[in-house]
Amino acid sequence: MHISLPEKVENIISTIEANGFEAYAVGGCVRDSILGRIPDDWDITTSASPQQVKALFRHTIDTGIQHGTVTVMLGREGFEVTTYRIDGEYEDSRHPKEVTFTSNLREDLKRRDFTINAMAYNNRTGLVDAFGGLEDMERKLIRCVGESQERFEEDALRMMRAVRFSAQLGYAIEEGTEQAIRKMAGNLGHISAERIQTELVKLLVSPHPDYLRICYETGITKVILPEFDRCMETAQNHPHHCYTVGEHILHSLREVERDKVLRLAMLFHDIGKPETRTTDENGRDHFHGHSAAGETAARQILRRLRFDNDTVYKVCRLVLYHDYPVEARAKSVRRAVHKIGEDIFPYLFAVKRADILAQSDYCREEKFHKLEEIHAIYERVIEERQCVSLHTLAVTGRDLIEAGMKPGPRLGKTLEMLLQIVLEYPEENEKEKLLEYAKTFPEG
Repeated sequence: MHISLPEKVENIISTIEANGFEAYAVGGCVRDSILGRIPDDWDITTSASPQQVKALFRHTIDTGIQHGTVTVMLGREGFEVTTYRIDGEYEDSRHPKEVTFTSNLREDLKRRDFTINAMAYNNRTGLVDAFGGLEDMERKLIRCVGESQERFEEDALRMMRAVRFSAQLGYAIEEGTEQAIRKMAGNLGHISAERIQTELVKLLVSPHPDYLRICYETGITKVILPEFDRCMETAQNHPHHCYTVGEHILHSLREVERDKVLRLAMLFHDIGKPETRTTDENGRDHFHGHSAAGETAARQILRRLRFDNDTVYKVCRLVLYHDYPVEARAKSVRRAVHKIGEDIFPYLFAVKRADILAQSDYCREEKFHKLEEIHAIYERVIEERQCVSLHTLAVTGRDLIEAGMKPGPRLGKTLEMLLQIVLEYPEENEKEKLLEYAKTFPEG
């Protein structure tokens, strides 16, 4: 098998080999190359010690020298070069207490998580596949290197990584590996929120976000996202639905593009349903107020998982308004844009479409027809630059002050009253007209 190594990677490997050491591209870059993908980065493993690597290159950075890693800089590009190593005992479910450098490539590959990530390559030797990674790729299988339980004891996050790689590649998880996840999922409670967040997002933006179901079935979400477990166990006895809340969420994830905000919005859009569920005398379920409850829950979860403020804001607004009723009339659309926000409203079309596609067929055509009508009206509002916020109101606070109004609470109240007029009658958005309106408002 031949892998086309980038020129700079080959340069590093050949330089190390020319000085009597071994060096290989290793891990995900080898896996992705075999799959015909362009690797995000190239990692190199070598029999040379960190100090020996540093002596061979003019510009290096000690990025993780205690664990054998030196970053070799070639121009503005950096390449991690790590000495073959054997990991000692893990004390924090992430880092080994100590590492021992070795001259044996197989020993280094043996410590890696999954067989598909435990392959090495250079142009002289070709592919080194000591643990059947290539065969597992042909079988479309995620399997731990060696004993699954040992790998997960070393780093509990590897359990989420197994599901994430499964979702990214469309592979199944090998039976023994899955059994170990079921047994050890509780250890994820020791993993930092930031690392959990990273893996969750990678899973959600993968081609198979609904593989989150595997996290539920193996007990992972019970630890990292117990709110989702409640959704999986909450029925929706209603003509508009044919799945539990959780299954509806999983189906909706598949119906929206691979965007972090949109996928998170679909994950949380119905997260408030379990706590708001009521059942009427006919056995029909209702979820009044689930959007507001969901917004509160989503904010708590996103904060718990250390998401950034911008993501929290966008996702929570979409959760709060995903079910907001908008009439197919221009003034209703303008008012909705004003209420929901000019930055958020465009996202809602994708959210509502995914929501509909994950429901039953009941009234589906009517729902899509109305959504298309609203979208067409929205596009016309934008094209005609109709006013939907104070930013595009033809009068500003300064204009009112120059017209004789004193600064204070009345100023803001007047601007909001003028905006309400314009939202109803967009043709009134002219400075002179609005200043005349302002004169008629009571001073109280």
